[in-house]
Parts: sequence; C-alpha cells; structure tokens
Amino acid sequence: MMPRRQAMSSIRTVNWVSLVWVFSLASCAPDTGPEPGMDFDAEDTEWLVNHGDDAASRYAPLSQINRDNVAELEVAWYWESIDEELKERNEEAGRMGGSFWYEPTPLLVDGTLYTITGMGQIAAIHPGTGETLWSYDPKTWESGRPVNLGFIVRGISYWTDGERKRILIGSNDAFLISLDTETGEPDPVFGEAGRVDLTRDFDVMVEDRRAFLRGYGVNSPVTIIRDVAVVGASIRDTPTNRNVTPGWVRGYDVRTGELLWTFHTIPLPGEFGNDTWEDDSWRTAGATGVWPPMSGDEELGYVYLPVGTPSHNWYGGHRLGENLYANSLVCVDVETGEIVWYFQFVHHSVWDYDPPAAPNLIDITVDGREIKAVAQVTKQGFLFVFDRVTGEPVWPIGEQPVPPSDIEGERIHPTQPIPTKPAPFEPNGAFEENLIDFTPE
Repeated sequence: MMPRRQAMSSIRTVNWVSLVWVFSLASCAPDTGPEPGMDFDAEDTEWLVNHGDDAASRYAPLSQINRDNVAELEVAWYWESIDEELKERNEEAGRMGGSFWYEPTPLLVDGTLYTITGMGQIAAIHPGTGETLWSYDPKTWESGRPVNLGFIVRGISYWTDGERKRILIGSNDAFLISLDTETGEPDPVFGEAGRVDLTRDFDVMVEDRRAFLRGYGVNSPVTIIRDVAVVGASIRDTPTNRNVTPGWVRGYDVRTGELLWTFHTIPLPGEFGNDTWEDDSWRTAGATGVWPPMSGDEELGYVYLPVGTPSHNWYGGHRLGENLYANSLVCVDVETGEIVWYFQFVHHSVWDYDPPAAPNLIDITVDGREIKAVAQVTKQGFLFVFDRVTGEPVWPIGEQPVPPSDIEGERIHPTQPIPTKPAPFEPNGAFEENLIDFTPE
C-alpha cells in the first residue's frame, strides 16, 4: 500500500559521573533521599523514559527547585562510573577506553535510578546516597570498538505490565537485552537467556559477526509503544566501499523478544519508494538508519522515526534519485510495521542533514483548531510541524530551487523543502554581518 505523502546533548566525563537527580539544597542532608522501592505520591516524581515521556517532552512539572533557591544547590554525592573498575581489572577493556562520554538521561523508577555507561554497563543506583545497588556487564567491549563514535550509549528503556518490570537495552554490539529491575538479572523468557541477537532475522546475511559490527550497532534507547520494542540502528558514517548495511527498523515483542516486523528504510522491490533509488542502488547504498531516539503515541499506536542519511553521507553519484526514506520523518503503525505517512526533509541527501533528535509530540491550537501535532527539528535550523495523525503540514512547506552540483556524476535534486512557519531558529548560511574580524582590514 502506498503511504500518504505530502506535497511537499552530551556531558563530558572522565572518572566521575555527577547525576543532576541527586543535587540537594544546602539545608538538606545528603542521606535524606528516597529509599529504593518507595511509593511516590505524584507520578511526576518519576522519569520513566529517556526523554521524559513517549512524546519526548523532556519536561517535569516539579517546583521544589526554583529560581529562588537554585543558587543554594550543593552536590550531594558523586557516582564513579563502574567502567573505571572494569578498565582496572581488565587490560583489554582498559586499552579500548570508554566512559569518556556520558550521554544518557538516567531513569527514576520506583525510587531507584537506572543508567548505562559508555561501555554499555547498566547500573541501579540509590538516589539518596549514590550507592550502586546492582550492575550488569553485557561485555559489549569484547566485540571491539563500536561503530562511529565508539563507546557511547544514549539511554535505556523501562517497561512494565504491572507485574513484571524490565530495563531494555539496545547494545553497541547489536543485542537487545531485557533485565529485571529488582535484581539486574537477564529475563529468562526473553530471547535466549535475556538477549536477542540483532544480527539474526536480518535480510542481509551476516557471516562474520565481529566484522559486521564495524559498520552496525545500536546506541539510542529502545522505544516501547503498546508492548512493542522498536529498535533503530547506527550505521558507519564513512564507509570504505560501495556495499553498506541498511539501517532497517525492527519491532520486537517486549515480553518474549520475538521479531514482529521489519520496516525497510530503503524500500525493497515491490515496496513504495523503491524506484527512488535509481539503477538498483537500493541493493548497495545502505545506512539510512534511525540513530537518534524515536517518539511514540500510545493512544494512536504510532511510532515516529527520524530516519538518517544514506551512504555515503556527502556523495550520492552512486545512488541517484530522491532516496526514500532517507532524511525523513516516518510514521509507522507499531503493531504491524506498516508505514502510515512520511515526509522527506532533504531529497537525495549529500550534506549529512539528517534529523538529529527525537520528534516532539505536541497538542497545539492553530486558528481555533486543535491539532495533535509532531514537530521535528533539523540540522539546518528548521522546525517542521505536522498533524501526527495524517501527516499533513500544519503550515505550508514550499519546495525551493537549489543550485546544481558541479561534481561529475552527482545530480542534486532541483528543489528542497523549506517550511514557511515557524521561522528558522538559527541563521541559514553565512553573511558578512555574522563574520568576526580578528585582524585589521
């Protein structure tokens, strides 16, 4: 079925990780934090999703810390990353580094903090004292340095059905892992001993797993909507050959780890959009993965995919055409994996202008009309806003002419989408008034 088509942060750490959750007022003793497992009176006191909620709002309506007392905050404790101990006791892990970048937002569930380290270790932490309650090492480092930026993981995910409570991780070495929140032990009924090998159930034959991981991994949190764990992929940005792994998105049963569906971000023959890859370039182009976090609407049963750029990031002479669904926002039915609608931000990308963040689901009123909307920021400083049910732009989006390429074999798409509203949130292009002159004229 043809989908509806429109007309158109990191914390640098070396040895210590300081968690903002544990800052306390100067008048408070550092041991007055909540006990693990305690009940909270307000749901707002928990942080169950990496970016706050499924809508990626990153907002907590709490008022204990405010403009009047924020200057009185003091550090209550520091938590030393468990990667440091790993590197001390294991020479191989120490040579690889790790724990130099800490990008996840910790989860706060039932009075316990959960986080993941640069080397992929998961820890449960007492939020009042900083004590490590349990830790789990999936031994990601044994597979070598992960693709692209190395040992970086952007978050973990939480799921419960009211009885079972699980932490899910998409690992740099291509496993989907489910852990018991109380013990840190792998869920015995999930996959094989608590993990699913993401190199299996893949249309590309993986003969050498370690070699495959040089170009494939997962570093953003799993998105869980309607008990389906949706997993994206990070694909090597700078391939050295023509054949590159495609960054397909897959949905798994959150209880069992069973593969439910695969969405081909590069459409296969017979699927809508396959003809946008000229000369059968869909066979080799690859990438086009979802490396940023996603967002989802539990009520609608939709998940929103910010799909990345195809390979090579800065040259497309070997993959002429619009190259769907690269550089697009794609709405997928989470129960079937079928595409509902899409919008492509950059046709035939050669600038690495893929969407860099999770889409924000917002409810807005425009000209008296209430709209369930989704907003996507881009690297160009644009904000594209759509009806998240239908995919219709909230404000018109024009196709503006762009200059052709002067590189032999390259063919830039003659137009690119530019939103009319809202205005860009950063300058587009370089202008004389923006230049800084450090030398005399």
